[in-house]
Amino acid sequence: MAVRQRRYSKEELAQRGQALYESSVRQQVESGNTGKIVAIDIETGAFEVADHVLPATNQLFKRYPDAQPWVIRIGHRAVYHFGSRSLIKSK
Repeated sequence: MAVRQRRYSKEELAQRGQALYESSVRQQVESGNTGKIVAIDIETGAFEVADHVLPATNQLFKRYPDAQPWVIRIGHRAVYHFGSRSLIKSK
């Protein structure tokens, strides 16, 4: 198993990832994928879509073993939500 090293600060990773998402990825993935995860390699612009973070990033690493992934939930501002709204529906 390869040990992956982050080459960018959290701030730069987020800034570059968000810019790529807005400029080129969003229009390719948004239709029909709301709620899914997109993992974007901030160096190449390559991306993978999956239902959860791990499969999306693992698919990206299969194609680009040295990827620097940034992830977002399609149609949302962040991957996870914290606060008063619950993601789990009550019975």
